[in-house]
Amino acid sequence: MANMSRYVRIGAVGVLVAALVALAIPIGMRIAISHDIYISDVNLPKTEVAIVLGASVAGNEPSPILAARANAAISLYEDGKVSKILVTGDNATTNYDEVNPVQRYLLAAGIPPQDIFLDHAGFDTYSSMYRAKDVFEATSAVIVTQDFHLPRALFTARALGLEAYGYTANGGGSIKDYVREIPASAKALWDLMVRRVPKYLGTPYPLTGDGQATWY
Repeated sequence: MANMSRYVRIGAVGVLVAALVALAIPIGMRIAISHDIYISDVNLPKTEVAIVLGASVAGNEPSPILAARANAAISLYEDGKVSKILVTGDNATTNYDEVNPVQRYLLAAGIPPQDIFLDHAGFDTYSSMYRAKDVFEATSAVIVTQDFHLPRALFTARALGLEAYGYTANGGGSIKDYVREIPASAKALWDLMVRRVPKYLGTPYPLTGDGQATWY
């Protein structure tokens, strides 16, 4: 019994240490990039592209969170802070599409079609950042998403070699969203450590070209 109690204590300490380490990762990411997150575009540096990260859709329409990201990108484009918009998300099947609803939303807002690029294989934030640099040959970017998501996304982009800044879209996250960032941030850090290559790379589509070449 004494040995069992000792093992239980050791196990409990191990679980506590693991939990504290996991919690420290998103906090560390937030601290590391805090000076490069903007809530206004007044002092935001000009970059090549705004990257709109995927989120859930409601039928054929962006969800409120995704629409808020699209609206932020539209503002950046109209204010001359970016010259292209890259919409990235999960479009792995014909039954689920985070990308084309945003494309239509941007077109309805008056964004020229040649300046809208679509990444149909942005299955997670790491893949989206990796593909932005490798497939779309982005050199500088503003990452557009909500506060709960932005530290992980921006930290990942910077670690992959992108000159990147963060722009906070409207729409707060729930406690669940922030809690979910704990394992997501740990996974992102692991992906960076092993330099995971996304499942799909394929043909390059430089942002200097016509975005309509990425539509399908």
